[in-house]
Amino acid sequence: MADTIIRPLRETDRQEWDALWTGYLTFYKTTLDQKVYDSTFARLLGDDDQDFNCLVAEQNGRLVGLVHYLFHRHCWRIENVCYLQDLFADPSVRGTGVGRQLIQAVYAAADDAGAPAVYWLTQDDNVTGRQLYDRVGTLTNFIKYQRPL
Repeated sequence: MADTIIRPLRETDRQEWDALWTGYLTFYKTTLDQKVYDSTFARLLGDDDQDFNCLVAEQNGRLVGLVHYLFHRHCWRIENVCYLQDLFADPSVRGTGVGRQLIQAVYAAADDAGAPAVYWLTQDDNVTGRQLYDRVGTLTNFIKYQRPL
């Protein structure tokens, strides 16, 4: 198994990030306009404390995973909390610990930022992802609603 390096996203990662992001969106049966790709990538590299962050997993000089997360205020806490928005590992490395390493890196970033809570959502039929999430997190009883499109 190749050594995995977890590191922040770099400007030079754009092409590989695009491929991973497309894989993530395909998994969720979603497509987005190129303007959204451009905006998201710019936000991930931005320096606004309330903007998104990205860590990537690299093996042998190739990106094999990504995680997007952000810190935000919460009415029930004084400290910010951390929302892990997107997690994706290339299918060729699934089951090798890359997803776990990315989640643990977000946990460490939250600890460093003084954010006591990290949370995320997934689809109920994401069986493979939920096997990992059940080992690294606690399933809550919240149900998501959203405004009709």
